[in-house]
Amino acid sequence: MPLADPDTIVIFDTTLRDGEQSPGATMSLAEKIRMAQQLEQLGVDVLEAGFAASSLGDFEAIAAIAEEIEHTRVCSLARANIADIDRAAESLLRAKKSRIHVFIATSPLHMAYKLGKKPDEVLRMIESSITHAAACSGDVEFSCEDASRSDPDFMLQACKTAVACGARTLNIPDTVGYAQPEEFAARIAYVRERIDPNVVISVHCHNDLGLAVANTLAAFRAGARQAEVTICGIGERAGNAALEEVIMALTVRRPYYRLSHAIKTEQIYPTARRLSRIIGQPLARNKPVVGANAFAHESGIHQAGVLKNPETYEIMTPASIGLPNNAIVMGKHSGKNAVKAKLESMGYHLDGAQIDMVLASVKRLADKKKEIYDEDLEALVLEEIYRIPDKYALIHLGVQSGDTGLPPTAVLVLDVDGKRVQHACFGVGPVDAVFQAIACVTKHKPKLEQYSVNSITGGTDALGEVTVRISENGNSAIGRGSDPDIINASARAYVNALNRLSKKQEEV
Repeated sequence: MPLADPDTIVIFDTTLRDGEQSPGATMSLAEKIRMAQQLEQLGVDVLEAGFAASSLGDFEAIAAIAEEIEHTRVCSLARANIADIDRAAESLLRAKKSRIHVFIATSPLHMAYKLGKKPDEVLRMIESSITHAAACSGDVEFSCEDASRSDPDFMLQACKTAVACGARTLNIPDTVGYAQPEEFAARIAYVRERIDPNVVISVHCHNDLGLAVANTLAAFRAGARQAEVTICGIGERAGNAALEEVIMALTVRRPYYRLSHAIKTEQIYPTARRLSRIIGQPLARNKPVVGANAFAHESGIHQAGVLKNPETYEIMTPASIGLPNNAIVMGKHSGKNAVKAKLESMGYHLDGAQIDMVLASVKRLADKKKEIYDEDLEALVLEEIYRIPDKYALIHLGVQSGDTGLPPTAVLVLDVDGKRVQHACFGVGPVDAVFQAIACVTKHKPKLEQYSVNSITGGTDALGEVTVRISENGNSAIGRGSDPDIINASARAYVNALNRLSKKQEEV
């Protein structure tokens, strides 16, 4: 995929591959498809959907995404061996546009201890694998894993071998976040000056020292024209270069970089929100670009300046990243057409029956709280439409708690495989009592690893969003629930997590 314009950056998103390797960021097939659809709407050029040979789940996800996506190029990762490449090619058969991304380690440390190979053996593996990949796909990318700790001359030799065999994109990754911006730029320039100018130089920077975005931007100045990034920087260990930070740096400082991109910046915030909801990890308030504090001003001096001219302290506008203005959009008198139009504007394309389900939930919620915002509506969609199929479903819940001298008590009715079961349980607190009761009914004894509460919008009547992470017998799962009553939200989240855990255990 040679560049049509040498001043345009190719955005290669690996949220669904490297990003999903982040602890707690595992997604179901349906969630991966929804995320892929949003990434296409965002405008990414290449979407790395997974690592086909790593698992049946990854293979099926890549194949499903390849069939679903219309315009974005869909990519599968593969090790430098024939079996991996064949598996990647098979997963991409239905893609409108595809790419096979082949990698092998080139640093002395990785070659000796991970591969157990000598440099000449690695070169032969590159030659055979890239030749085979080029026969399977017209678009092949090659990566020198741990490039920032590789010998520059050997790395260059590996790159030249890959190009000679058919690779048209060369990725120079800072796999362990070791590089510093100036030295990384020098390494990119070293390759750029010695490789066919029609070959795209790519970078994939990790954030172990907090320099992933800085290294990516430095690489652009040295001639790199593809960035491998993830939404909110999720990924292995400390994560990757964050797409939104790289893109807004290029956008805000366009006269400095003089580079363009195809990203629709007004889709940045909706994409970050969707990822946050799917993986159950709230956006940090101080997260650059998309965090709640990114456009907040508390200092009197700052407030005075912004009131006179927002540009005094804001280098980008909230609207430029698609930040909603929290306008009230729904209520008990809202009709089906209004709900459908609003959902479509938020990137959710539902059928008639699904819209009816959401509308009914909107009306129920409107009886509890006066004002319904975009975030509330999105939470209802995730609760009603995209939840894991119910093995367990919460029917009724009652909790007694307070300074009465009696222990907190939860009484609930749970649907278990179509059969209603009642149970009551004591606990240290109301949430503990609820979780104990649910665990008794479902006959699960998971370990609660994380419990977090987040307010979806402002106000005392806001929807509370609870995220729990549980583990049992080596499997873990994240559950989410939302409700104006935080105890109900906690119960919904716990049941959701148990449904996911049960599904995983059944698959195993």
